[in-house]
Amino acid sequence: MLHRSLLSIVTLLATAEGVPAAEPAKCVTDCPAPIVFFDIAGPDAAALRTFYANVFKWSINDRNAIDKTSAGLEGTLRQDPAEKVLYLGVPDVTAALAAIQAAGGTILAPRFEVPGVVILGLFKDPAGNRLGLVEMQDGKAKVPPRSK
Repeated sequence: MLHRSLLSIVTLLATAEGVPAAEPAKCVTDCPAPIVFFDIAGPDAAALRTFYANVFKWSINDRNAIDKTSAGLEGTLRQDPAEKVLYLGVPDVTAALAAIQAAGGTILAPRFEVPGVVILGLFKDPAGNRLGLVEMQDGKAKVPPRSK
């Protein structure tokens, strides 16, 4: 399940290459950790796509990527047991994970880079909620260089 969540965000971000970056929330420079991405899972991704498109009029492509202009924030749908994952933007994933662990959270995936796409980390808060971190700089996700 963790692997599929990572794969869904990596796939979405990789396919968005060449698309203008999403405008960050107004508080990106003032907020210490804005929500920058979301992920919704359920046992039937097609049913989720139909539900969110019909009820909320979200624009969702055939790869289940949710368009920011229709939902207010980039996101994705995936086929897995039901859950949602929010990704918080932070300047330093490693430092944030250390603070999370010191405060009683659990690290699920330490800082890792997806070359040409994004820098991530995953954790659980003390209540067991899964969340992700995206390393940010100047209001945008940091993109590590692609391997040659």
